[in-house]
Amino acid sequence: MTYLDPLADLIRSHLPPDAEPPAGSDDLFRLYAVLLKAKGEQVTDEDVHDAWSAWMQSIDDTHKALVPFRELDPDTRAFDTPYADAIRAAARALGHRPVP
Repeated sequence: MTYLDPLADLIRSHLPPDAEPPAGSDDLFRLYAVLLKAKGEQVTDEDVHDAWSAWMQSIDDTHKALVPFRELDPDTRAFDTPYADAIRAAARALGHRPVP
C-alpha cells in the first residue's frame, strides 16, 4: 500500500451505487488517484478515458474503446463521467487543498 491507495479508496467511495468498476481495477484507481493529485476538480471525462486507456492497454490491447476520446460514441463516452465526477468529489472532500 502506498500514498496513492487512500486516494484511490476515496475516489471509489464517491462513485454512485450503480457504477461497476471493472474487476481487478486497483491499478486503474491508482491512475485516477494521480489525476486527483494532478488535476483535482479540473479533471475531465477525457482525462479519465486516457487513464483508463493506459490501464486497458495492459489488460486487452484490442479493446474497441482504445481510441481517442473524441472518436468514441456518446454512449461510450458516458462511461467515463461517473469516474470524473468521483475524482472531482474526492477533490472537494479534500477541501480544495493540494493533495500531499
